[in-house]
Amino acid sequence: MGKRESIKCLAALSMILVGVFNFCWLDRISVRAEEEDTIKASQLYAQSAVLMDGESGRVLFEKEGEKERPMASTTKIMTCILALEFGNESDIVTVSEEAASQPKVHLGMRAGDRFYLEDLLYSIMLESHNDSAWAIAEHIAGSTEAFSDLMDQKAKELGCSQTNFVTPNGLDGEDEDGSHHTTAADLARIMKYCITQSPQKDEFLKITQTMQRTFQDTTKKKQYTCNNHNAFLNMMEGALTGKTGFTAKAGYCYVGAVRQGDRTFVVALLACGWPNNKSYKWADMKKLVQYGLDQYDYRQYWREAMTNDQVRLLEAGKEKEVKNSAPKNGDLFTNGAVTAFLNVSAKDLEKRILMKKTETIEIRIQEEKMLQAPVKKKDSLGKVTLFLNGQQLDQKSIVSGETIERKNLIWTYRQIWKSYLFNMKKQNNA
Repeated sequence: MGKRESIKCLAALSMILVGVFNFCWLDRISVRAEEEDTIKASQLYAQSAVLMDGESGRVLFEKEGEKERPMASTTKIMTCILALEFGNESDIVTVSEEAASQPKVHLGMRAGDRFYLEDLLYSIMLESHNDSAWAIAEHIAGSTEAFSDLMDQKAKELGCSQTNFVTPNGLDGEDEDGSHHTTAADLARIMKYCITQSPQKDEFLKITQTMQRTFQDTTKKKQYTCNNHNAFLNMMEGALTGKTGFTAKAGYCYVGAVRQGDRTFVVALLACGWPNNKSYKWADMKKLVQYGLDQYDYRQYWREAMTNDQVRLLEAGKEKEVKNSAPKNGDLFTNGAVTAFLNVSAKDLEKRILMKKTETIEIRIQEEKMLQAPVKKKDSLGKVTLFLNGQQLDQKSIVSGETIERKNLIWTYRQIWKSYLFNMKKQNNA
């Protein structure tokens, strides 16, 4: 082979290798982009998982999010928030025999011991003490059965339709409604309430963010120190709160929240491994929160809707004919009209929701085809509904900007008389 032929072969081989390299590089970029755009259920350890927008409550990701499962000590977030709402932190809680007999993990209280309610709230949220949770429930409602009814009632108020509370501490239990269980979606809803909606949300956050609490019983003869076991508080910037849980039946569970800037994400994980896989929940938590941070930003959905020509026309005011109505010009042979406005306020324009860049708002406009007089000011003439991924996001009415009356004999007589007087005056001036 000559020198020229050798050079040609080397050049061809180089082009082939460059092509192969480019093909592989492009393939890796494509895969990475796909992985960043979504999370596959198989990438998570948890059997049930939900990522929720802490502001709107919109579920951004779920893996068997509606599957009913035991939730272990994540139950205690409901116990804590109800105690804060129905009790006073200065209340004195007297320990019963049943409370003192609760299994580990426990504070080690004895029947007849007395504690301030505030201290026991740190006991259940930092160390997850089962005896403290039982004592709190009995103090607030008189019995754990009455307290579980209170828990179920609050859950229903929050839209948790697949949750049944039996015990205040999360230990397995059964009642006439079934086992002690929730879903990842319901658990996330409860946490969202605790940190954004409850009148006691600030106190809840203060308790769950405390790293260590030392307190005594009311006699000051016994002293206890509780350390926060929520390791995630130190794992990610903006970690806001959280509660761990474990039973042999439930596996490792966790519900927590992260706030970075103006975005708050709530994550609920159920059945996230069994011993010796205690760290799985932290890996899933980081993955889901990072996915939320990477993919979702707030968008003002009514402002986006206003970029639609039809919606913009309704915002400015659109004239609509009203059959059998009295026109302002007094013409006997034509109909009057009203101006139809979209009833969107300045406050509505500020409404926002976390959305991916690839997501779009769907707009459906329904208007009355034929208006009949009379029409009153602010009467509904239709509606504009916004949808996101098939779910209704918001709806606003199209309303009349003025009142218009129906043509009747009196109005007709007046117009004829006005016309007669006008023509007479015109003739007299001629």
